[in-house]
Amino acid sequence: MIRFDSVYGKNGIKPEPFPNPANPVIRSKTLLDIALKEWACVCDLLVEGKVCLLLRKGGVHEDGGPARFRLEHDRFALFPAWEHENLAWIKPELRPARGPIDVEPPEITFRGYAEVVGLWEVPSRTAFDRLDDLHPWRPPQVDMRFDYKPERPLYAVLVLAYRFDQPHVIPNCPSFAGCRSWVPLDAEDRPHASGEPAMSDAAVAAAAERIAQALG
Repeated sequence: MIRFDSVYGKNGIKPEPFPNPANPVIRSKTLLDIALKEWACVCDLLVEGKVCLLLRKGGVHEDGGPARFRLEHDRFALFPAWEHENLAWIKPELRPARGPIDVEPPEITFRGYAEVVGLWEVPSRTAFDRLDDLHPWRPPQVDMRFDYKPERPLYAVLVLAYRFDQPHVIPNCPSFAGCRSWVPLDAEDRPHASGEPAMSDAAVAAAAERIAQALG
């Protein structure tokens, strides 16, 4: 399996050996100090192994400015966000049974974490549409991602998600608010990076090959 590091190499991409998730080694005891915000329903789909591809262009409050997403971490807790979640823009067969989250919850429940397998800049809508079965969004949401500040890159991120044995619950706090990608976690809030992988090595490797062929 190959991981693509967004910091080094030609075009900002360098292939490196990716850790075998079947081997627990010391990583399983490491605490997660950062979380990536993603729609709550998408976080659930990731840890359930129903999807494995994220589409990112950054939020309004990114450090580099609006819509400037940077893959600053290759492993992170999955932060279930609700501010902009629109269930009508999730494919019907993947929508949760619950309705929209209208009231800010007093607690944040982490169900798992993810490790980055690959990062690609998306060259066109046509190219991305070849990967429709790997992500949960309906066309209006995909259109919105492309149309928001179109001069800035849109990235496809392939991840291998892990589901915690038990959900990790922490109090919600004002510092978590805002339309941004990364949320630092205080020491007392950090979950352990351990759990069952949501997909097999073979399935993730096959997805990586397809994405590389589609996005170049």
